[in-house]
Order: sequence, then C-alpha cells, then structure tokens
Amino acid sequence: MTNDEANTLLHAYIDGELDPAKTLELEAHLADNPSLRAACGRLREMSDAVRLKADYHAAPAWLEERVRAALPAEPKNGPARPTWWGWLKPAVSVAAVADWLRPAASFAAVALVTWVVALGVLRPGEDERITQEVLASHVRSTLANRFYDVASSDQHTVKPWLSARLAFSPPVADLSASGFEMIGGRLDYIGAQPVAVLVYKRRQHMIDVFVWPAEGQKAEQTLTRDGFNIERITKNGMTFWIVSDLNRDELDDLARLLAERSATP
Repeated sequence: MTNDEANTLLHAYIDGELDPAKTLELEAHLADNPSLRAACGRLREMSDAVRLKADYHAAPAWLEERVRAALPAEPKNGPARPTWWGWLKPAVSVAAVADWLRPAASFAAVALVTWVVALGVLRPGEDERITQEVLASHVRSTLANRFYDVASSDQHTVKPWLSARLAFSPPVADLSASGFEMIGGRLDYIGAQPVAVLVYKRRQHMIDVFVWPAEGQKAEQTLTRDGFNIERITKNGMTFWIVSDLNRDELDDLARLLAERSATP
C-alpha cells in the first residue's frame, strides 16, 4: 500500500467503513509511518469534536410531506408527456420539455432528502466503530503473534506495568482457578484513546479483554462478527470489551467473573 492509497482510506477507516482485511493492511502501514499516524490522529480529533459538540437535528416528518405535496398532480386528460425519443423531434416545445422535467426534478428532491436522512441513520455509530476496532486489534495481534507487551500470569506484575503507562489503573484479575489463565497484558488504542488489554487463555483460545474508564453506564452487549464472539460490560466505572473465538457460554462465564472481580485491587 502506498502513502497516497493510505491517505485516501483514512476517512473510511476512522468512520469504521473498511472491511477487516483492508483495515489490517492500513493499520500495518500506519505502524510504519509516523506522519500518517499523526494525520490519522488529527482526523480522529476532528471527528470526535464534531460528534461531541456539533448540533444534530433529525429530519422532521413534515419535510417529506411538504416535498411530496410539491409534486405536480398527474393530468387526467391532458397530453401525454413526451418520451425520451421526443428529444429527437424538433417539434417538441420548450414548455413540453419543462413539463416533462418537472416531475423528475421533484422526484430527485425527494430522493435527495431520503438519501440524506438514510446517511445519518446508516453511518456507523460509536458502538459499531468500537466493535470493528477491538475485533481488528484482536485479529492483528493474532496474525502478528504479538499478544502482549508484558508476559506474566501474575496480576501484581501486569497491573503496575499497565498503570504506569496509562492515565487510569485497570482492574486486573487472576482467574486461573476458574480456568482462564492470564498470560499478559498490552497497550492498544481504540478511537485514539490508549486502553489496557488483558490477555487470557482458555485451552487453545486467546481472549483479549479491552479495558478503559466508562463514560456512563451502558447495557451489556453480545455480538458475533466474522466467527468471533464479542461482549461488552460496564462495571465499577470501567468498560470491558471481550473478544475471542471461544464459544459464547464460556465467554459469558469470563464476563461474569470479570464483573465480580472488577472492584478487587
């Protein structure tokens, strides 16, 4: 991937519109290009500022009604509108052509309004963007065989290492007695925000637990994407995003254990 190609993909990347393969390719390019990472960071800051501070107004229902009301009524007994081959006949008057184009323009106006409203609805929301980013990070760490920055099964080693590099102290739980072996931790970025990643192992399944301070209480969420199970929980002021190819029932068990132990120092 060239720098020009990477630059053209930044907006789609930030909006969560790239497929996993293209996301991984771009992120590999970002890792080797400081200036491109800086540009990506600036775009994220601008996107976050717009999302957090801009005024958003839903299109009112009366708008579509007014546009539809502006459509001219079909003439009951009037002359038929010219077909496309009428353009080839010099006898067609300007008035007739204008009469033919007016409904098309009105239809275009309705289509434009519908498209603008749909764009606002279909653009990936915050949860969808985070889902794509945590999944991409998990896949990237697996493909690169870089699961952790600090390798340890001791929570008293992993927690201080992460706390020294973050603006918060993530809860770190030793869950080996319950069959979830902690093998280390690493730093990552989700939405340009540094986060902690706790890495657990269940048999041959690797599990990433992304942790950062919660902005508010959110409902628990469970998803399945591209063969991976994803869960989100919020407990004791922290948000946990859990990603793995482990089956749903066992991932539910881990989520429950993390919720119970999140307040443990």
